[in-house]
Amino acid sequence: MFFLLSKLFWAAVQPSGVAVLLLVTGLLASWRGRTLGWRLLSFGAVLLLLLGFSPAANVLVYPLEERFAGLPQPTLSDRIAGIIILGGFEDTWAAPTRPGLGLNESAERLTEGLLLGHKLPAAKVIFTGGSGSLLDDSTAEQAIGKYLIGVGITPERIVLEHRSRTTFENATYLREMLHPQPGERYVLVTSAFHMPRAVGAFRKAGFDVMPFPVDYRTRGAVDLISPFWDLTEGLKRFDFAAKEWVGLVAYWLSGRSSALWPGP
Repeated sequence: MFFLLSKLFWAAVQPSGVAVLLLVTGLLASWRGRTLGWRLLSFGAVLLLLLGFSPAANVLVYPLEERFAGLPQPTLSDRIAGIIILGGFEDTWAAPTRPGLGLNESAERLTEGLLLGHKLPAAKVIFTGGSGSLLDDSTAEQAIGKYLIGVGITPERIVLEHRSRTTFENATYLREMLHPQPGERYVLVTSAFHMPRAVGAFRKAGFDVMPFPVDYRTRGAVDLISPFWDLTEGLKRFDFAAKEWVGLVAYWLSGRSSALWPGP
C-alpha cells in the first residue's frame, strides 16, 4: 500500500508535472479570456524555465551527495560480510527482449560494486531490487546473476533479492535473507544522492552499513551556480532531487528510517 500511495502522490506533486499542468490549465482558461488563465499560463512558464535552466536542481542535489562524500574506502581489514548493491541501474524496458544486461545512467552502482567485490574476495556480493513500476513487474535478477558469474564472482558469493520495490523493502527483505548479526558490517553501494535515505532505511532494519556513494551528478560546489543548457536535463534532475528530499521526510514520519537526516 505504501508503494502504491507513494507512486500516486509523486505523480500528483512532481515539480515538472505541476509546471506543465499550470501551463495547460492556464492555456485552456486563457482561451475564454479569463485573467486567471493568463496568470496561470505565465506562472507555469516561469516555473518550467526556472526549474529547467537555473541551478536550482543542483542546489537540491549537492547536500545529498556531500552527506557521505570522502569517507574511507573499505579494506580487507574491515572484515566486510557483504557488498549490498541497490538496484535502479537496470534497464527493464528493452533489456528483457534483448541480449545482454541493459544498464541506465546509474550503472556505476553495478560497476563500482563489482570492483569492490574483487577487492574484498571474502564478502558476499548482494543485489537487491525488483520492479519499481506500477505497470511493469519485469526484473533483471537472472540477467544480473549471469553477469556477476561472467565477470568472475563465484556463485556461492552471490545473493539476489528481487521482490523489493522500494528502498525500505530492499532493507527489509535483505534482513529476512541475511539475518545481520552484531559486529557484521556491510558496504552499501548506491547513487550518492540516494545514500542518505538508503542508509537510514538499512540502519532501521538492523544493518551496520559502510556507505559507498557512487554515481555523482554534481562536480562539487561549483555547480551551485552552474545553470543547465538543456531544459529536460534540468527538469529531470530537479524531479529526482525533490523526490529524495520528500522521501527522507516520508521515511522518517512513517518510521522507515533511523533518522530524518542520516549522517556518517
